[in-house]
Order: sequence, then structure tokens, then C-alpha cells
Amino acid sequence: MDASAPQPRVQRGLRASVTAGLLASELGVLYRRRRTWAMLLALAAIPVLIAVAVRLSSSPPAPGHGPPFLDRVTQNGLFVGVTGLVVSIPLFLPLTIGVVAGDTIAGEAGLGTLRYLLVAPVGRVRLLVVKYIGAAVFALTATLAVVLTGALVGAALFPVGPVTLLSGDTIGVGPSIVRALLVAAFVTVSLLGLSAVGLFISTLTEVPVGAMAATIVLSVTAQVLGSLPQLSWLHPWLFTRYWLDLGDLLRSPISWTSFVDNGLLQAGYVAVFGALAYGRFVTKDVLS
Repeated sequence: MDASAPQPRVQRGLRASVTAGLLASELGVLYRRRRTWAMLLALAAIPVLIAVAVRLSSSPPAPGHGPPFLDRVTQNGLFVGVTGLVVSIPLFLPLTIGVVAGDTIAGEAGLGTLRYLLVAPVGRVRLLVVKYIGAAVFALTATLAVVLTGALVGAALFPVGPVTLLSGDTIGVGPSIVRALLVAAFVTVSLLGLSAVGLFISTLTEVPVGAMAATIVLSVTAQVLGSLPQLSWLHPWLFTRYWLDLGDLLRSPISWTSFVDNGLLQAGYVAVFGALAYGRFVTKDVLS
């Protein structure tokens, strides 16, 4: 029997073990930072402020005034989380994603630790993948921070019961929570393209603040371009195209069209900017 036959399997197991360890280390570093928890607490404060403001108001919000679903908060506290997400999507969530994604590679380079991460058997490609997964996990955490805090504070300050959907149908509390989690998943998917853009920008510089700022500015710019009817030909290609199309998940039956289209668009951005990040990073001279 050839003694060298098991070697490929052993090597694959070693690479998988190293990757898992590197990912665990990346997530550990990310969630031990005070900056990370400060951003999550700031996001969680958004639905709290919305709920308290509505609760203290002398009259309930009129339909059509304020962000979507705000007028439904007094009727059912479960809408606080969804309203918080709608308020957070244009600026607050992209801002936090820009900070985390922009810091992925540039932060290591700025600290002088990048070259130590690139020792065998880690490799540059594996490091890029781990850094992106870390940014994607933070996107999910940030979204859940808003929707779960909103659900809790909404249940504490307002009645909770069957929810009337946008289609006029009524569902129970359990299915309503499932819908809220689906909305959180939709928002998380919406942020994956921006995370890939931030990862690519992070490979271009050793100044993390610059990469963070550039990612956030691109997010705002894409939304501005998406609001100009003169550029309607460009709108389908913007990663912000479906950010606010979460209402389809609050109908009965659920319309999955926008979810699928959003997923395909974000996957395209991940593929393109992931390839650009790969092309830049594997040829980059790492001196720090």
C-alpha cells in the first residue's frame, strides 16, 4: 500500500483546521473590540428611541407620516423592529459595515500584523475569505441587534398580538416573528455587496480610516444615484437597488421575487469585488 496515499486527505484536514482556527480568531478579535460593541449598542438604541418617542407622543403617528410602518407601532409592538431596520438601512447599518469591512485588510496593515498572518499554511486567499466571512457575520449581528431589540422594547411598551400584513391578511405572533427574522435576513443579504466593496477598498490602502470612509461614501453615493430618475438605466446595477424592498416579505403569500433578485445582485457584487480584492491582494507587496 502506498504510504503517501493519505497525504492529500491529511493536508485538506490541516487546511480546514487552520481555516477554522483563523476564523475563530478573527471573530474573537472582532467581538472583543469596544468599537464593535459601541456600534451594536448604537444600532440597538435606534428602535428604542423610536418606541419611546411614539410612546411619549400625545397622538399616534398618522399613516404616511414618518418612516414606513411607524403608524403601526402603537397597534402592535412587533413593528418596532421592522421600523428600526427601515430607519437604519440608508445610513446607520452601512456606516457600521463600512467601518468593519474597511478595516479588514487595511487595519492589519496599519498595525503591522499583516505579514504575520500570511505565513503558511494560511495563505492570502484564505485570509481574504476569512476576513469577508467576519464582515458578513457582523452584518448579520448588526441586523439582529436592531430587529431583536425592537421586538423586545416593542413588547414592553405596546400591545403584542396578531399582525395585519400589508396584504390585509392577519397572522399570529409566532409567524410574525418568523417574518421579522426573514426581514432581517433580507437586510443582511442586502449588505453583503457593500461588505465585498469594503474588502476590496481595504486591500488598496494601509490606512483603515481611508478605507472605511471610502466605503461609506460609496454607499451614500449609490443611494443618491438610485434616487435620480435621469439615471434609471443605472439603477438595476446599484447594490442599493433592493435595500428597501422588504415589504414583499410582509404580504400573504410571501413574494420572493425581490429577495431572489436582491440575492443575485449581491452575489454579483461579491463575485466581482471579491475577484478584484483577490487580484490586488495576491500581487501586493506586504512590508508591514
